[in-house]
Amino acid sequence: MAAGINAIIPVLIVPYYSVIGGWVVKYLFEYIRGNGSKLAEDGYFSGFISSGEATEICFVIFCMFTLVIIYAGVQNGIERVSKIMMPILIVLSVIIAIYSVTRPGAIEGVKYFLVPNVKNFSWMTVVAAMGQMFYSLSIAMGILVTFGSYMRKDTSIEDSTRNVEIFDTAIAMMAGLMIIPAVFAFSGGDPDTLQAGPSLMFITIPKVFASMGLGTPVGILFFVLVLCAALTSSIALTESAVSTFQDELKWCRQKSTLVVGGIMIVLGSLSSLGYGPLGFVKIIGMQFLDFFDFLTNSVMMPIAALTTCLLISRVIGVKKIEEEVTLEGASFKRKKVFNFMIKYLCPIFAAIILFSSVANAFGWISM
Repeated sequence: MAAGINAIIPVLIVPYYSVIGGWVVKYLFEYIRGNGSKLAEDGYFSGFISSGEATEICFVIFCMFTLVIIYAGVQNGIERVSKIMMPILIVLSVIIAIYSVTRPGAIEGVKYFLVPNVKNFSWMTVVAAMGQMFYSLSIAMGILVTFGSYMRKDTSIEDSTRNVEIFDTAIAMMAGLMIIPAVFAFSGGDPDTLQAGPSLMFITIPKVFASMGLGTPVGILFFVLVLCAALTSSIALTESAVSTFQDELKWCRQKSTLVVGGIMIVLGSLSSLGYGPLGFVKIIGMQFLDFFDFLTNSVMMPIAALTTCLLISRVIGVKKIEEEVTLEGASFKRKKVFNFMIKYLCPIFAAIILFSSVANAFGWISM
């Protein structure tokens, strides 16, 4: 069951994720054309996503970027692009973060971001943070399994894990320093402007950049960065899906890529047109994009995580994992921590995330 859900999740996520990637393409294109002030106008974003034709074109462009890289293979495509994109992403993050924290009034945003405030803390804060880690670390999407299968036997799993922890945390901190201080400087210190979801990225941020003296170049840098981040994520998701078709159906890479590409276009078009021509169609009160997000993020990923924990601890056995980690004489210093987490803590937390996410989606609780 765990393997089946892990195989389906990326196939369902990457289509609607590519729709959002298409929105990034549109905004980057408009900034390059010098239309930053136009993007900051009230109603621009809602008008764009409801247009139908424009969103579909941008969505297809983003899909083509992803599929061409996947079609080229792991070494010629994914590895080569990642070696270029990752350094660019880090450099742009540093530049924008420095620019953001040096804006007048931005220091209050830095304090809001870094200084703990017990009044804003609750159990749901912890649950929301755990849910965020699913996306941040690509847990229960099949991505870690797919790319893990490409690792050499002499690669230290524990060292690789430590690198992921360090760089994921560092990039997350950098993202906070890029956005929160700038929004605070723009809003005069009002934390209510830090709305989650598309409104922050595509409505508030353009207004912030428009209020700055160097709004257009900063907007270009920012959306180039977001595009690089979006592409690397979509590549990972698509590679996971393509790998599944290759392994399970014994198809060649090219055929698998074309089939996954067809699924991306069909399902993604539903999400792309869901705020426009198909806006009258709703599933349990949600537009297509929101429904696919709810289905994968709130339901399937926690279930996949829970069943994976049970598979490892009850079927495969932690001893087998220890043997894999210690191949070629590698160390496993976290063995006791891993065993405790996979047997007891992780299944409980996965169940909590599943319940809270579903309850939040149906309005039973507020996160």
